[in-house]
Amino acid sequence: MPTLIRTVRALASVLAAVNRLLGAPRAESGGADPGVGAVMGLAADARAAGRYADAVSLYREALQRNRYYLPALRALRDLAVESGRWQDALEPERRLLALVPAAERPREAEWLATIYYGLGRERMAAGAPRDAVGHFRDAVRSDRRFVPATIALGDAFAAAGDHREALRVWERAAEATPALPILARLERAYREAGRPTRMIALYQAAIERAPDDLALAVALGRVYVELEMLDEAADHFEKIEVRAPDLPVVHAFLGAIFERRGQTREAFEEYRRGLQLAHAFGVPHRCSACGAAAPMWQDRCAGCGRWNTLRP
Repeated sequence: MPTLIRTVRALASVLAAVNRLLGAPRAESGGADPGVGAVMGLAADARAAGRYADAVSLYREALQRNRYYLPALRALRDLAVESGRWQDALEPERRLLALVPAAERPREAEWLATIYYGLGRERMAAGAPRDAVGHFRDAVRSDRRFVPATIALGDAFAAAGDHREALRVWERAAEATPALPILARLERAYREAGRPTRMIALYQAAIERAPDDLALAVALGRVYVELEMLDEAADHFEKIEVRAPDLPVVHAFLGAIFERRGQTREAFEEYRRGLQLAHAFGVPHRCSACGAAAPMWQDRCAGCGRWNTLRP
């Protein structure tokens, strides 16, 4: 009987070892180690006190106890991002992307893109645009919907003197995602190159892909006005007015069109309507994460700090 008991215990030990190799402990619970929670509490205290090195050390201790513990990995990443230590954030985020369930991967991919974007911005600030190109490319590969990285990748090429490649980056991105900030970069490039018809075609193509996007429609009308194509501009903005009669920017542009035509009374009426509706003629944006409003597009929401969340 003792021999049988020893055999059973040995078999149980082998099975436990196999389970440890083939299956990770429950990541959110800290596994079987009750000390993980205590270590995380100490780490949170160090983080709140601004003791970065101590907090990092404690979070790493929690990961030594359970290397699959997602809260510790997220805390390491967030702490590094808060401190502007983008390189330190990279390793925990890569591990998170490999560990999280499939449903959570898009959010982690966005985080990875954010970190590469931060690394690229560091190199741009240091006057090294060619070094920044690699980081911005990694950001775009991580999340092709991350608009700030696409814009910055073109900016980095332009800063390095490769304007042709910058244009290619923005044109490819506009074909996939006709986002207004990307189109604005292309519009500026076409304007500087003296290609007005290309500016019009740019927004027309974008509107075909996103017909319900009023911001794109307004941008096309603005181009008509800038090119003194007043008849086309008036017709275009009157069509937008039917869809959105209370959009102040529409009445502002209609007022400008009538003023250039010498139609003073009509211009005054449109300006009056625009001023009654709002105090600004820009295209406002709103954060898709927290709902905070912004007067224009930015790469990061000032309300919640999330990246790539402002939409027209």
